[in-house]
Amino acid sequence: MSSRTRFVRPAVIFTAAAMLCAAAFTACVHGIHAAPPKDGDKTAGYLFAHFRGERSNEWEQIFFAVSRDGAKWQPLNDGKSVLRSDLGEGGVRDPFVVRDPENGTVYLIATDLCIGRNGDWGRAQRAGSKAIIVWESKDMVNWSEPRRVEVAVPGAGCTWAPEAFWDADKKEFFVFWASRETLNGSNRQRIYSARTKDFKTFTPAKLYIEKPGDVIDTDIISDNGKLYRFSKDETRKNIIMEVSDTLEGDWQPVPGFPVRDFAGFEGPECFRMADGRWCLIADYYSRGQGYKAFFCDDLSKGNFAPSERGMEFPYRFRHGGVIPLSQTEYDALLAKWGTASRVE
Repeated sequence: MSSRTRFVRPAVIFTAAAMLCAAAFTACVHGIHAAPPKDGDKTAGYLFAHFRGERSNEWEQIFFAVSRDGAKWQPLNDGKSVLRSDLGEGGVRDPFVVRDPENGTVYLIATDLCIGRNGDWGRAQRAGSKAIIVWESKDMVNWSEPRRVEVAVPGAGCTWAPEAFWDADKKEFFVFWASRETLNGSNRQRIYSARTKDFKTFTPAKLYIEKPGDVIDTDIISDNGKLYRFSKDETRKNIIMEVSDTLEGDWQPVPGFPVRDFAGFEGPECFRMADGRWCLIADYYSRGQGYKAFFCDDLSKGNFAPSERGMEFPYRFRHGGVIPLSQTEYDALLAKWGTASRVE
């Protein structure tokens, strides 16, 4: 993770050959972590929940931005935080938003961490929080008070970058995060998981992903009956991509995934854009440049590449999550918090 860099205008991300595919706007939601919006299952835009960095405690809170096409993002609330938590560590990072397809409830989960209050990254990994912070909403604008829920194993030193995937077969959420723990004499970051129906009560945590080195920042999506998993190899500092038929089955590397050759990225997030392209964004934290975008037309090939038609951000977004919005939700977000054309 990197230090704060000041942005005063949108940055167009990456320049290279474009890889485009034609698809209907209303079909673009398949494969995004959970259910699409309820309004006729049509997507009118996207919400990007994120944090901003360690410049101040205020920046380690929850910020919202919206987009019609998933490419050009506008900040809400004049670029100020929308949700705040003073629980636990006193700040939040790495927010992720997921929808319950059974009842429409939207959950926002985040890392319980504030580096601005204590800049010791060693302590944050080895003696940090065992909890995640949770908000919930029925309409994207009226959110519950935050609650702190302990989910990690007793020996965990941290509970980083929680995400969730709706398991349609079991009708519950599969929640996963990174924790540093000593197992079999080796102390390193691994991915753990638990299950929940309401983000209040969780099954006991268990080991989910173990690699020869450290692994953090996992993201899972589905497409055409397959599951695709992106993670950060924390030892090599690059992004890896895997495929499986089931959440807890056998996962294999996706051949020909070129993004793995780029070092210094973290926080991968994959979603389908309005023009039909699959978009993989990752934070180029090692250069302090924020999110870079890679695109492909077929997840099974994993042939993500940069594009001239990249993304525009009003400032440097840090690790967050994207969710599709209905027209009602999009309008409600703008009505409550508005947008800003310039943010310091």
